[in-house]
Amino acid sequence: MAVRSWVLTLGCLVSLLSLVAVPLSSGRRSSVSTRSPVPASTLWISVKGNHLVDKEGKVVRLLGVDRSGTEYECMASPKVFDGPSNAASVRAIAAWHVNAVRIPLNEDCWLGINGAFSGASGLAYRRAIERYVGLLEHYGIYVILDLHWAAPGSYPARAQWPMADADHAPSFWRSVAEAFKRNHGVIFDLFNEPYIASWSCWEHGCTATYDYDGTTVSYKTAGMQELVDAVRSTGATNPLMLGGLGYASDETGWLSHEPRDPDHALVVSFHTYNFSGCSDESCWSSTIAPLAKVVPVVTGEFGENGCIDSYDLEYMPWADAHGVSYLGWTWDSTGPPSYWNCSSGPALIKNYDGEPTAYGIGLKEHLAALAREGAS
Repeated sequence: MAVRSWVLTLGCLVSLLSLVAVPLSSGRRSSVSTRSPVPASTLWISVKGNHLVDKEGKVVRLLGVDRSGTEYECMASPKVFDGPSNAASVRAIAAWHVNAVRIPLNEDCWLGINGAFSGASGLAYRRAIERYVGLLEHYGIYVILDLHWAAPGSYPARAQWPMADADHAPSFWRSVAEAFKRNHGVIFDLFNEPYIASWSCWEHGCTATYDYDGTTVSYKTAGMQELVDAVRSTGATNPLMLGGLGYASDETGWLSHEPRDPDHALVVSFHTYNFSGCSDESCWSSTIAPLAKVVPVVTGEFGENGCIDSYDLEYMPWADAHGVSYLGWTWDSTGPPSYWNCSSGPALIKNYDGEPTAYGIGLKEHLAALAREGAS
């Protein structure tokens, strides 16, 4: 979710995060000792042509939710999750007939640098994510791990910068890939929502700028090619999702700038909201549908504000007809102390028992209808 769209919604979060000190770490490169990779999953997902497929080659369409919280909570408190991460909370997700959950990650928390809370970063953060991935997979749910918040140098990753940073993001992905390379139920989403100016920068990296507390910061970005290479250098063959420009709403240059991948397992990550770019059927049909004929397309985020579900009810049938996967933003309770609500921010649930909001009911009922039809 683009930070710029939720100034009011995230007001309390920003206030809290402002208390986090500028980190002690000032190194330009980061490294992290890796533990043994997590056990292999019984789930399996890979790319074949323009489809995601399971181990038997059956087409899999990912239908699910984003579990927000792990991108920001560790920078605001000594906790990894905003809300529960136990078996009961996962059963509530599974009850919506979900087969995929996207987990937004924080670069600093995974690497244990730049002011992340010590009790919720480094090894503690990684173990918590690994446990949660295993729990989701236990309930038959595929997992997308997403680099959501990242920042260069000694700046804390407490917001969304224009593109992944060259300082830490390659190290982050080598570490994540090393941990999960034996787990074929996991997909890697290389960077949440790029909003740099050019496809050349997207592919190869460049110098970008970001307004950090009123100061313009210039930094070197990591292009998608560098991030693909970082993952593949570990031997990981997991599918890789790549979101385009315009906060992942502009995919017009995706094919012409597609990075080289020795495993031929790249996936388009598309984000669409009623307030974003490419937010009508004309754009979907002219841009997304042609892509879906040659490469898998996963809508890593979709939704709407206003606590209604009209936009979702328009997009989901279109995506169904074109074989496009989708995950709704966001599985986060509207109750305190949540940072999300239903009106200005698309929270799917009122509580972690899975009671839907007026916005979330559309996704819940649509997935239930697909399940009754035996669709995927």
